[in-house]
Amino acid sequence: KVPARADIEWDTDSDGNVTLHIENKGVMNKIAQVLFKKPKVSYIHLDEMGSFIWQHIDGESDIIKIGESVKDHFGEKAEPLYERLAKYIQTLESYKFIEFKE
Repeated sequence: KVPARADIEWDTDSDGNVTLHIENKGVMNKIAQVLFKKPKVSYIHLDEMGSFIWQHIDGESDIIKIGESVKDHFGEKAEPLYERLAKYIQTLESYKFIEFKE
């Protein structure tokens, strides 16, 4: 399977770390925004490895190819590589930040 980023705004800081801009939509979010002054947009700051992976999720590269790039860039620091990568990808999918292309 090939992961692809959902239509989410994001940017990088001067260190190359990614920040996702997640719009809080829906009725419950609107109520929370009015009653509890919750923000319309949440900012999710990814760490160095998460940012690297996010930028390699391009809708073209499968998880194995992304893992090879992570290993080349981070070396032993990435181990246990595929267990961590699989869990990270599952988390991104559970929040609907990515989807899989067949």
